[in-house]
Amino acid sequence: MKKFMLSTLLLICGIMVASAQAEIKFDKTTHNFGKFSESSPVVTCTFTFTNTGDKPLIINQAVASCGCTVPEYTKDPIQPGDKGTIKVTYNGTGKFPGHFKKSITVRTNGKVEMTRLYIEGDMEEKK
Repeated sequence: MKKFMLSTLLLICGIMVASAQAEIKFDKTTHNFGKFSESSPVVTCTFTFTNTGDKPLIINQAVASCGCTVPEYTKDPIQPGDKGTIKVTYNGTGKFPGHFKKSITVRTNGKVEMTRLYIEGDMEEKK
């Protein structure tokens, strides 16, 4: 009987610990820079997110699909209910003018471990 009670207690504790998790929710997952000139090829945007879970959220990494795109993110744990940011800079220097679309893969300790963010725009040839 003692083994049964102990097993049941451990099971309940395990379920409670597993249900307590961080959860990331972005205000938006896509940003369109629109048209910008090749003479000013560096553009930046910021993605804002909230930890909607009940444990601290940690961003393990944010990786861009190309070296021309650089993400910078909050390194400190984001407490439940708090906000954080991922700043993304696209540098079109040396790139051909025209449309581009890049992705940023964000990995966290959250309920959803991987999220993709997208940036796009049209770099016009300088006149």
